[in-house]
Amino acid sequence: MSVTIYHNPDCGTSRNTLAMIRQSGVEPTIIEYLKTPPSRERLKELVAAMDIQVRALLREKGTPFHELGLADPKWTDDELIDQMLAHPILINRPIVVAPKGVKLCRPSEAVLDLLPNPHIGRFVKEDGEIIEA
Repeated sequence: MSVTIYHNPDCGTSRNTLAMIRQSGVEPTIIEYLKTPPSRERLKELVAAMDIQVRALLREKGTPFHELGLADPKWTDDELIDQMLAHPILINRPIVVAPKGVKLCRPSEAVLDLLPNPHIGRFVKEDGEIIEA
């Protein structure tokens, strides 16, 4: 089974999601999107596959979201994508692509819906929260 994670190793949610994928027995393709951002076309494909609005993929915390004024509804989807391409940190994460679908895995246990073996047993997140799956 082919699983891809758009990953930020500095993000606890992304690290937990990656660990859950691995605990399920899958070694995913890892794309560190801050180093290798998706293309405009790929970003549009991911948004469409997740069936979300472009704005829903924007990350505010720890990004230039407020400095750029991205909360203003004047921004079109194409303009928001331009900003995400110029500042990949604005892309919320982790995004997981699997045969069962594409999902922004926040919280990290949302990834279980995409895995062929979602019964990963006991998993302890970095913050100490226990997931029994």
